[in-house]
Amino acid sequence: MKKSWLMTIASVLITVPLLLLAVSVKENTAGQTVNPAPDIKKLEPRSSEWGKFFPRQYESYLKTGQSDEIKDVLKNEPALVVMWAGYGFSKDYNAPRGHYYALEDNINTLRTGAPLNPQTGPMPTACWTCKSPDVPRLIEEKGELDFFTGKWARHGGEIVNTIGCADCHDSKTMELTVTRDFLKRGLDAEGSLKFADASHQDMRSLVCAQCHAEYYFKKTEYTDDKGEKQTAGVVTFPWDNGMSAEDIEQYYDQRDFSDWTHKVSKTPMLKAQHPGYEMFVTGAHGKNGVSCADCHMPYVKEDGATYSSHQVGNPLENIENTCLNCHDKSEKEFRETVAGKLERKEELSRIAMDVLARAHLEAAKAWELGATEEEMKPALQDIRHGQWRWDYAIASHGSFFHAPEETLRVLGSAINKGQEARLKLRTVLAKYKAADYQAPDFSTKEKAQQIVGLPFEKLVEEKEQFLNGLKGQWFEDGKAKGIYDPKSREGMKLKTSYN
Repeated sequence: MKKSWLMTIASVLITVPLLLLAVSVKENTAGQTVNPAPDIKKLEPRSSEWGKFFPRQYESYLKTGQSDEIKDVLKNEPALVVMWAGYGFSKDYNAPRGHYYALEDNINTLRTGAPLNPQTGPMPTACWTCKSPDVPRLIEEKGELDFFTGKWARHGGEIVNTIGCADCHDSKTMELTVTRDFLKRGLDAEGSLKFADASHQDMRSLVCAQCHAEYYFKKTEYTDDKGEKQTAGVVTFPWDNGMSAEDIEQYYDQRDFSDWTHKVSKTPMLKAQHPGYEMFVTGAHGKNGVSCADCHMPYVKEDGATYSSHQVGNPLENIENTCLNCHDKSEKEFRETVAGKLERKEELSRIAMDVLARAHLEAAKAWELGATEEEMKPALQDIRHGQWRWDYAIASHGSFFHAPEETLRVLGSAINKGQEARLKLRTVLAKYKAADYQAPDFSTKEKAQQIVGLPFEKLVEEKEQFLNGLKGQWFEDGKAKGIYDPKSREGMKLKTSYN
């Protein structure tokens, strides 16, 4: 009798946990679609093909199309027109939208011009680099040097899908993967984290870093398959000396590199791209092992299934699943803290922009009066360094949150460099009897573009001809080649700052 009783107790002890486990499994699989093993070809650029196997991730990715508002930064900050005179950004610069619009905005911006055929410019092929999963596909087919050769319009009929699954995932294993080798080379050159040593958590930032980082187009000579000499503009990360603003500034100075010569001040200029990763690693999150995906692609639960949201965007829009998972504050307190950080960054940025724009215009006056290169060189070097540092701090967009202390430090040094340039220029102007020179009014986008001699209406007219012609042909070419994913442009409307 005693033995039978003991066996009953043992059976209950075993059965109850199994029943609870079964209930748990049932709850966590409720609502999930059971898909066959993924059959996706290597570097498949059509994200809808991936979505057949990962519908939740894909549907969340499509929601990046909800952030479709165009914000004309030049209208809000006309000093930028002066600061970028002679460079594409003075023509057109809008706040970035979601991944859904990355390719569309690249094609539509006045910066990429109005090419007439594959041989016309103005931009190089490298300007496609971070806008589409067709890029790694093309690099695989053509080779990296060939891809980076020629003008932007050359690849128009091949690059027809916006940022998507193949940019970050291996099609067979679904593991995170870096599809652009220049990141690997940059990491190995910098040395703090060799690419071969990167962990899965590291990869949750590195797949972002391959595009959200500073780069330039390094001129690289080679001989093509026909035996002809060619020059490729290869995307290169300038991290050999380190990732700080000063480290990269030194890298460029050592190579006597400039992105363009300023149209007004004649300064050999640097244009920061979007050094988000470089800033991120200096901040509290980067130093404590938090990844980009932890905040920008948080895990969500739906019908018992847990997955990483691919609605990449502002973490504050999903604050319960992002910031407040770690920060012990109320939502109101947290938002007030972030707003304070942004306000301080904006204040210093506006001061830097005003100082630097005036420095460019004062330099132009000095040249006009007959100043020599020897007289101007010290001031122009300060302008170059000051604007680079301002741009480095601002161009990564989220720097005020990723690394607030570093952002303010770099902005402070940018203001200092700009003021040093103006003091030196004042001495030159005094020599030429113009010590009381005042820069012209650049308080609106239109006034600033007039000062720098930008033919805005002509640029818009030419661009609209392109949009109504060659642009459409590119997508028709993509359809004919079987690479275009119509789902990637579903419901998309033409939105620009100029029409």
